[in-house]
Amino acid sequence: VADHIVNPSTARPIPHPVGTAIVRVGSLTAAMTGANRSALDAAGIDYATVHLHPGSHAGYFPGAEQIHLLMHIRRSDGLILGAQATGIDGVDKRIDVLATAIRAGMTGPDLIDLDLAYAPPFGSAKDPVNMAGMIAENVINGSLKLWYADQIDESGFLLLDVRGPDEQDEDPVPGALCIPHTEVRDRLDDIREAAAGQPIRVLCASGVRSYLAYRVLRGAGLDAANLSGGLLTLRATERLAELQPA
Repeated sequence: VADHIVNPSTARPIPHPVGTAIVRVGSLTAAMTGANRSALDAAGIDYATVHLHPGSHAGYFPGAEQIHLLMHIRRSDGLILGAQATGIDGVDKRIDVLATAIRAGMTGPDLIDLDLAYAPPFGSAKDPVNMAGMIAENVINGSLKLWYADQIDESGFLLLDVRGPDEQDEDPVPGALCIPHTEVRDRLDDIREAAAGQPIRVLCASGVRSYLAYRVLRGAGLDAANLSGGLLTLRATERLAELQPA
């Protein structure tokens, strides 16, 4: 898989297809490029996956649809290894950009400076591809520690839900300490007492508010990690597990 993407002796991309594909299922579009987790695991590559759920264009302009995007990067240097996305609008554009980035041997942080077409009906000032790059850079430089949906049943940590009360009531997370992200700074003592020396795993709906809470916790010297993709990714992972044969 690694040789398929980049030649280690020259660090230059090999001119092979990277497996870009797209399909329409009803109103939903699903697309991918590069390697997926199964291929990366089989190849023994040390990688990280970033999940995000941005809008297809500026949220204040009517008609924005959510894109569910994930990108795999090599931990050692941030090289982009693969990406997948689903959504109603804007999926093809982002996967095409990422397919080009893989072919060019770009890293996740390289995506931050891509000057992509912007106007409110078509995108956001920070495009989802730019945002994926920002998250990747934070992972590579160590300012963001992620945990993943398939780790939810592990033990030995405090689960901290920083969504609002209405969200927590509508879709509760069993065993979680619930403190809205706007109250985390004022309730650090409560969190520290509840953690009792254990690591803290933070979550919210999509990973944005939990990132803010994570930064507060880290600033206070607490061992914390942010759920990649938030509850949206967690619930999707649970639904996928239910569909797997027993």
